[in-house]
Amino acid sequence: MTGDGVITDHPRAMATYAIGDVQGCYDQLRRLLDRAGYDERRDTLWFVGDLVNRGPRSLATLRFVKALGSRQVTVLGNHDLALLVVAAGVKKAHRSDTFADVLAASDRDELIDWLRHRKLMHAEGGWAMVHAGLLPQWSIPQARARAAEVEAALQGPQYGEFLRHMYGNEPVRWNDALAGYDRLRLIVNTMTRMRLVAPDGTLEFGHKLGIAAAPAGYVPWYDAPGRASRGTRIVFGHWAALGLLLREDVACLDSGCVWGRNLTAFRLEDSAVIQCGCAELAGTAGED
Repeated sequence: MTGDGVITDHPRAMATYAIGDVQGCYDQLRRLLDRAGYDERRDTLWFVGDLVNRGPRSLATLRFVKALGSRQVTVLGNHDLALLVVAAGVKKAHRSDTFADVLAASDRDELIDWLRHRKLMHAEGGWAMVHAGLLPQWSIPQARARAAEVEAALQGPQYGEFLRHMYGNEPVRWNDALAGYDRLRLIVNTMTRMRLVAPDGTLEFGHKLGIAAAPAGYVPWYDAPGRASRGTRIVFGHWAALGLLLREDVACLDSGCVWGRNLTAFRLEDSAVIQCGCAELAGTAGED
């Protein structure tokens, strides 16, 4: 209120909210944003990947995030890539996939094109975002350059051929001399599938449980000795069994919404955490 008794609207500072794995849980996402006081005119949303699949409303989620335009940043997760692979006719949908609504939509081609033009990794303002993790030997600039290689393949005219060669567990260790699809596949696996690494950076793909059950000789990627990306705070998802993890250097935001636990928003400006419960989704997600 001014001295003249006139009520004025002093807008709060804009905020950036990093959002954990949504996986088609559109109603829960909207409830979370309401709880956070999200202002679509001022605030920006960062999505850690896996916008779609396993939850009930992948189509609504994609349409909502796409419509945000420049007010969102989205990196690709393994479930987003699965949708791209099925949409390209490279593989058939798995019995537990729940993105048939996207594939049948009138704006399917537009949505798929938008999705394949998302980043694999984002870095800005002392923060970085990736779906799963980074190899210990990659600095942030090096990781961003690796991500750009995959983005060029996904966004290029021969992206279908890349998708046909994208899946597989080999190679398991980075080498600067890697080339072709082996190189791109390892980058994808690192940034969208990895949870554990050996001290030399060897990837492990079988473990989906918490840290206590990790196989001998492997550690969470963010605890790898000498990790070159230290010094930049990294937000990521993908590891529902790990749950919400907040440390000075990393924030894991996959708090298991699609498994009936929580959907999490993390405000970058002050590290505030906002959550909404997703108990109504318990038992509906199928396989990981």
